[in-house]
Amino acid sequence: MEPPSSLTRSKSDDSFLSILSAREEKSLLPAPVHQKPKIRVRTLLSHCLYRRVILWSAGIIFLLYLALSSPGAQQRRQRLLDLVDFRNDDASSTGNKAAVPTADDEGVVFVVSMGDTQQAPVQGEYMPTWLRFRHLDGFFNGLKALVPASEHVPEFPRTSGEPSPFPLTLSYTGLPTPTPYVSQPDYQSPEYHAVEKCYLDTAGKIPVPDLYAYNGVVQGQPEPAMGSRNLLGLRDDVCFDRFGRYGPYGLGYSFEEGGAFVGTDTEQDGSSTVWEKTGKINYENMDWGDAQTRCYESNKKRFVEPAAPTRTAAASSKPHQRSFVSHERQKIPRKAVVIRAYVGFQWTQHTILNFRALISELSLKSGGEYAVHFLLHVRNNNEAIWADPMTAQRILDENIPKEFHGLCTLWSEAQMRLYYPGRFGVSYQNPSGGDIHGVYRSAHFPLQHFAMQHPEYDHFWNWELDMRWLGDYYELFDRLGAWAREQSRNELWERSAKYYIPSYHGSWEDFTSLVHNETLDSGREAIFGPAQFPGRQSVRSELRGESFMPSNCDPNNKSDAGCGVGEEADLITLNPLFDTENSGWVFAADVTGYKRSLPLPPRRCSIITASRLSRRLLTVMHEETWRLKHTMFAEMYPATMALHHGLKAVYAPHPVYLDREWEVEEIDRAFNGGRDHTAGGHGSPYDLNNEHNHKGSSWYYNSEFAGLLWRRWLGYAQYDGRGRNGGRLGEGQVRGGKEEEERGDGTGRLCLRSMLVHPIKWEHPSELD
Repeated sequence: MEPPSSLTRSKSDDSFLSILSAREEKSLLPAPVHQKPKIRVRTLLSHCLYRRVILWSAGIIFLLYLALSSPGAQQRRQRLLDLVDFRNDDASSTGNKAAVPTADDEGVVFVVSMGDTQQAPVQGEYMPTWLRFRHLDGFFNGLKALVPASEHVPEFPRTSGEPSPFPLTLSYTGLPTPTPYVSQPDYQSPEYHAVEKCYLDTAGKIPVPDLYAYNGVVQGQPEPAMGSRNLLGLRDDVCFDRFGRYGPYGLGYSFEEGGAFVGTDTEQDGSSTVWEKTGKINYENMDWGDAQTRCYESNKKRFVEPAAPTRTAAASSKPHQRSFVSHERQKIPRKAVVIRAYVGFQWTQHTILNFRALISELSLKSGGEYAVHFLLHVRNNNEAIWADPMTAQRILDENIPKEFHGLCTLWSEAQMRLYYPGRFGVSYQNPSGGDIHGVYRSAHFPLQHFAMQHPEYDHFWNWELDMRWLGDYYELFDRLGAWAREQSRNELWERSAKYYIPSYHGSWEDFTSLVHNETLDSGREAIFGPAQFPGRQSVRSELRGESFMPSNCDPNNKSDAGCGVGEEADLITLNPLFDTENSGWVFAADVTGYKRSLPLPPRRCSIITASRLSRRLLTVMHEETWRLKHTMFAEMYPATMALHHGLKAVYAPHPVYLDREWEVEEIDRAFNGGRDHTAGGHGSPYDLNNEHNHKGSSWYYNSEFAGLLWRRWLGYAQYDGRGRNGGRLGEGQVRGGKEEEERGDGTGRLCLRSMLVHPIKWEHPSELD
C-alpha cells in the first residue's frame, strides 16, 4: 500500500531523517575505541613525502588491525548488526530442530529439541535489553505436534524455574483433519431477520466457501506477550494452516484451474480436504463488486435505513445508543472496510488471496453486514479521473486486479484541496515537510470525504494493504466491536493508555484495578467527557447544547462503572492510545490550525492507522477540518478529536507476540515505561530511541518478526539467525520451507492460532528477484 505514516518512517526522508538518524546513531553506535593522539603528527612524520606515505600506510593498517581484532570492538559491531535480526532470501532448508523418530505401539514418537540452545549473551553497555533473551522456537512446530488445547504447554511465558516444554515427546499417528470454521452468528434464529445466502456467481450456483481450522494447538506454541484472545472473545483452541486459511480462495492449485498457483511449491500433505465440499473454485472471471452488491440487495431488509447525508455529528450519535432489547427482529447497522491503496502498488497472488478472503468472510458470509472498498490514491494530480471515464478505467487496469475494480473509489490530493479549501495556518511543527493535503500527513482526509459520501455505513474500518489476519476476518472485526461496546467509560482512557500483559498483570479485572490505583497515585484526574483546554472550540452540535456522552452516564458521578456500557465505540485502535506530550514520538507536534500563542492542545495517538471509526467521529473530524481548519498527523487526529469532544475511544488488546523469551517484567518496563506506567509521555515505547523494542513483535510498523513468521507459515524457508548475541543480517541458518516440512523427522507445516501481523512487505521468494 501507499507508504503511510506507519510504514514510511522506516525509509529515508531527506527533509527530516538526517536529524532522526543522528539521534538513533548517538543511542546505538559504540563509543570510540581510540583516543585522539596527543603528539603532533608532523613531529612523527617529518617533512619527507615518502616517509609520510610509508608511515601513514603502516599506521592505518595497524589501526585497522586493532579495530578488527579487538574483542570489544567486535562485540559492539556485532550488537549493532543484531538490531536487524530477520530478513532475506529463500534457500534450501538445513533444518531448525532435531526430531528423532522412534517406534511406538501408537505410531511414531517424536522428540523435538530446541533450535536455540545457546546461553543468552552477556549484556554489554550498548546492547538493547531484548538481545539478552533467547529466541522462541515454539512458533515453528507443525501439524504433527498438534494437541488438544487442554494439553497445550506454552514455551512462553514460564515462571522462574519452570522447565521448558522442549524437548517435546510426541506420539504421531497421522495428520488430523481440518473442519469448516464458521464465526458468524446463527442468522436463522428468531433474533435476526433471515439471511439470504450469497453466491460468487450471478447464477447462484457457486456458494461462498468456508475456511478450515484444526481443533487443537501445536504443542509448545507460545502465548501472546501482550493482549488476549479470551478477553476479546476470539477462540484460542483452534489453529489455521495455510491451506485451510487460503485454499478455498485459490491457494494450492493452478491458474488453469482458476487458482492462484502459489502454494503448489510448498508441502501439501492432506491439503485436499479443504476442496472436498466446494471443489477448486475458478476465480478467473470473478467480479467481487457485483457479488457484494447482489448480496446486499438480497438482504436489504436486515439493515437499518441509512440516514440523510446532511445529519450532524450529534445526530450521528443516536444509532450508537440504540437498544437491542426488543421483541421484534433486529435490524443491524452496516459497516465499511476501507482499504487504502495507491497507484504503483505491486499486487501479488498472495495479496489477492488475502482480499478474496476478507471480502468473502466479512461481506458475503455476513449477508452484507460489511462492505469492502478500496480507496485508490492517484498520485498524478493531472489525471482527469472525474472528467474522463476512460482515464479512470486505464488507471484501474494498470493498478488494480480486474476482479476488484468494482470496489474501487479513486481520489487525489488535488481533490482534497478542493474539498478542504483555504489556509490552515502554521503548524507547530512539520517534521516531514509535507503538504497539509498530502497523504503522508493527512491520510484521514480521503476517509472523511468517503464517509460523507456514504451515509449507509455507521462505522468504517481503516485498513492497509500490508496487514494480514491469520484467522477469520468476521470473527476479528465482530469480536473487537462487541468487546469495545461493553467497555465502561470509567477510566477508559487510562486503561487504553497502556499495553495489557496477561503474564504480568494477571486477569483483566486485576489490570483494571491496577490502572485505577496508578491513576490515583499519579495525582491526575481521570478523563471523563470532553477535554477542556485553552483555545478549545466546539463543533456545531455542541454549540446547540448537545452532548456525545450516552444517556447512561451521570456527569455528577464520574466513577459510575455502568457509564458507556452498551455504547458503540467511536474509535477502536489496535495499539494503545498514548499521550504524545514529551513522548519522543517524532510527529507529536504536527498540529495545525490552533493558536500558536497558546500551549499545544492535549493529544492522543495510536501508532498504525488501522482502526474502526464511527460516522459521528468522522463527522467531527470533517467539521474540525473544513470549518475550524484544524488537523494533525494522521495517526494522532482521530484519537485527539475523540478526546476533545468526549467520544468513546477504546484500545482493543489483541494478541501480540514477541519472538524472544522476554522476562515479563522487562516487557512491562519496555512497553509501559512512559509517564505513570503508560505507553505515553517520557519513556514511551514510541520514542525513536525505544522503537527497537518492537523489532521482534508481530504488530508494529518496524517489525521484522512479523514478516519472517508469516513467510514461514506460508511454507517458505527463511534466514533465521539464532544463538549468542542474536541473529545477524544476512547470516544464520535457513529454516523452514518445503524440504524441512516434508522430512520424515519434521513436524510438518505450521499451524498458528489467529493473530494480526504487520508489516508484510513480501511473501513469495520470487518477489525479491
